Amino acid sequence: MKRFAKFAAACAIMLGAGTIGAAADDCSGHSHDTGTALGAGGGALIGGLASHSLVGAVVGGVAGGFAGNAIARSEDCNHMRHRHFYRDRDGHRHYNYR
Repeated sequence: MKRFAKFAAACAIMLGAGTIGAAADDCSGHSHDTGTALGAGGGALIGGLASHSLVGAVVGGVAGGFAGNAIARSEDCNHMRHRHFYRDRDGHRHYNYR
């Protein structure tokens, strides 16, 4: 039971540390908390199972949090680029980049 408590505390710390960088970006104005949390949880699970240690779970969680945030941010910006456009009088599309 003591080992589970340590693991739960480490996961809570890792999740908190992983979501610090999940602020809204300049591209869309949306936050990426979901991608960060999913990446952190998946990274902690993979890191803990691969290394069979608490340190591996923490390192995997932090790395997964950063990766999840980057992936969510990239996908959000790529989709936003093509949503905002207007057509001029000749029918050409002009995109608004934020």
